Amino acid sequence: MRSYLFTSESVSEGHPDKVCDRISDMVVDTYLASGDPQTRVACETLTTTNKVVLAGEVRGPSVSKDQIVSQVRDCIKDIGYEQDGFHWQNCEIDYHLHPQSSDIAMGVDSGGDKEEGAGDQGIMFGYACRDTDSLMPAPIHYSHQILHKMAQARKDGSAPGLEPDSKSQVTMLYENGKPSKVTSLVISSQHKEGLSPSDVKEIIKPYVYECIPNELLEGLKDEEFYVNPTGNFVIGGPDGDSGLTGRKIIVDTYGGAAPHGGGAFSGKDPSKVDRSAAYASRYIAKNIVASKIASNATVQLSYAIGIKEPTSIYIYCDGKVRSDITKWVQENIDLTPLGIINKFDLFNINLTDTTNYGHLGKENLPWEKIDLTDKLGSL
Repeated sequence: MRSYLFTSESVSEGHPDKVCDRISDMVVDTYLASGDPQTRVACETLTTTNKVVLAGEVRGPSVSKDQIVSQVRDCIKDIGYEQDGFHWQNCEIDYHLHPQSSDIAMGVDSGGDKEEGAGDQGIMFGYACRDTDSLMPAPIHYSHQILHKMAQARKDGSAPGLEPDSKSQVTMLYENGKPSKVTSLVISSQHKEGLSPSDVKEIIKPYVYECIPNELLEGLKDEEFYVNPTGNFVIGGPDGDSGLTGRKIIVDTYGGAAPHGGGAFSGKDPSKVDRSAAYASRYIAKNIVASKIASNATVQLSYAIGIKEPTSIYIYCDGKVRSDITKWVQENIDLTPLGIINKFDLFNINLTDTTNYGHLGKENLPWEKIDLTDKLGSL
């Protein structure tokens, strides 16, 4: 019997890096709201004690600095920061967005007989497995769910002792390739002054047991369930630790259970294949596993800036390279940037819906749709 332990972590919407991702994606959504397919955004955000810095390149509709600054404050307010060290009303916001480079635009834009090319070079990975109903790896799936439940409870007032910044980490024992039980849980959550780690643990416990099936928690000892192991966690968010866009790329994807090409998602419009092709590769992998021709699937795509077709497609299932599936994908799925954008209607969805608790595995997102099983099942 082959057994091993595997661990993944997630972070909440109040984690400093996720505050930055949320703000960057808000900027993308604001520019895309015009409906202009030539809109381009690459926005990075930095946060620290009562300060937000925006920088990057944009092209598209006229959006005023005042509008963006106001919406930054709305993001911070929605996350829940009203603390002395980071408050939506009085934090300082530095704005450094400027027009996109004409050299980049020349290589990417469509025009005449030229179709839209990739917004950059890079490699992107998609993955799916049978651990969970969402066909996502179990450790990252449950890590996300716990923090999402905690955030909902904090916002609806049923967990008033919790504050926005938190992290989760789930370790699971796998036997014969399947998750069999949780062997340790680590949750660090910012909290109100005066609460002890045991107080915080009692607040958090119901959300853990609501998210993880009882059979997977059977035998988990109290000493294997760590809550705020360092003790106090009152100072949190950007006041406790600076944040940057794009630093949680493993949290955003598969929790380390699959390769990652290295490109972040948030702050990038859909012409950037770092984002759009990662969604497409997940779509392919999920449909492969859903079709039951494999129990797990890894899909790699690669692109060159300004070139519309992927430079390579690689599909690996259950320990084997699947050239037959690769050939079918090449012949039947449009993996050009424009093809991906049109397939998932990426200029007309709210990309801030993807920012927190994983860009993948949420059933309401278009790249999670299972609609190829009849065709793939015959391979």
